[in-house]
Amino acid sequence: MTSSRRQAAARRRNPEKTPGLPLSGGPEFLLVGILRRPHGVKGEMLMAVLTDFPERLTVETVLYIGEEHEPHTLASRRHHNDGLLVRFDDHSRREDVETWSNTNVYVPAADRPPLPEGEYYLHQLVGLQVVTDEGQTLGELTEALETGANLVYVVRTPEGKEILLPAIDDVVLKVDVAGGQITVHLLEGLI
Repeated sequence: MTSSRRQAAARRRNPEKTPGLPLSGGPEFLLVGILRRPHGVKGEMLMAVLTDFPERLTVETVLYIGEEHEPHTLASRRHHNDGLLVRFDDHSRREDVETWSNTNVYVPAADRPPLPEGEYYLHQLVGLQVVTDEGQTLGELTEALETGANLVYVVRTPEGKEILLPAIDDVVLKVDVAGGQITVHLLEGLI
């Protein structure tokens, strides 16, 4: 998966950018799914999967449900259409899970899989300073928008204006997460 596709997936996983409490500049929890509705009478729920790593959602994995991040251990999972049917070990009746309809499901950000060199999770980029290859400071990256072709970085200038930069190799030259900076090349007509 390309860096921009993985970043787009990160945006889908984190529609509010950083759900949970901050953990050294990033979210404490990452969104991996949404419990849509109960299925049957034995406590199963249909879950829309929003992670690029669904293989990590295995039986005995602790998932955190709702904005309170209530921990529950996954007791079973099976594929169903475009999602998963999941059941948690402490809920075996439909009545136990009915209140979870349309509830977010999280995993701890500390448990996220490492990415290959040169790829980043979106929450690692939000807040970085954006500078041009000529040394001009443009502002801070505040979010990324998913378009049909590629991601578009939204950069807020010190004056409060927004600059939209396509997240493509010709524009984004260097990402230095540790240094807190993204270096870009401004193609003609971008600003």
